[in-house]
Amino acid sequence: MGNYFVHESSYIDDDVIIGENTKIWYFCHVQSGARIGRECSLGQNVNISNRVKIGNGVRIQNNVSVYEGVEIEDEVFCGPSIVFTNDLTPRATKEAGNYKKTLLKRGASICANATIVCGHTIGSWAMVAAGAVVTKDVPDYALMVGVPARQIGWVCKCGAKLNHDFVCAECGQKYEKKGSCLRMVER
Repeated sequence: MGNYFVHESSYIDDDVIIGENTKIWYFCHVQSGARIGRECSLGQNVNISNRVKIGNGVRIQNNVSVYEGVEIEDEVFCGPSIVFTNDLTPRATKEAGNYKKTLLKRGASICANATIVCGHTIGSWAMVAAGAVVTKDVPDYALMVGVPARQIGWVCKCGAKLNHDFVCAECGQKYEKKGSCLRMVER
C-alpha cells in the first residue's frame, strides 16, 4: 500500500493507481484501471468507475459516482451528490461501452446536486451552481445556473463573481474578454 489512506470499509480493485496523500473515506469503490492523483479527497460513498482519470488536488464530496468516460483535471471540486452521465441513449438491453467523454478542466467547481450530461467540457475555473443541469460545453471562468444551465456571468479563479469590468472585488485579479472567452490578465 502506498502513501495514501483508504478507510477499511472501502474497496480498491486491482490495477488502480492512487497518488500520495490521497484520502479515500467510508464506503467508496475504486474500480479497475482508475487513476487518482496526489492529495485528493474522496468523501463517503464515492464510486470511481473503470479507467476514470482524476488529477491532483481534486475534492469529490459524498455520494458521487464518476462514471467511465469522465476525466477530471487538477484542483476540481465535485460537490455532494452531483451526477455524471456517460450514455446519451441508455437502455437496460443495450450493450455498455459506447460512452461519451466528459472533461472537467483544471479548477472547475461543480456545486451540490448538479447534473453533467455526458459529452461536454467544463472549462477551467468555471462554476456550475447547485442543482444546475449542464447540457452543453461551459467556457473557462463561466458561472452557470439553472435547468438547463445557462451562463449568467463570470467567476474569478478565487471563486468570486466578477463585476462588469471583469475585475474581482475579492482578490483584485483582472480579466479581459475576447469574443466569448475570458482570460486572466497577468499581474
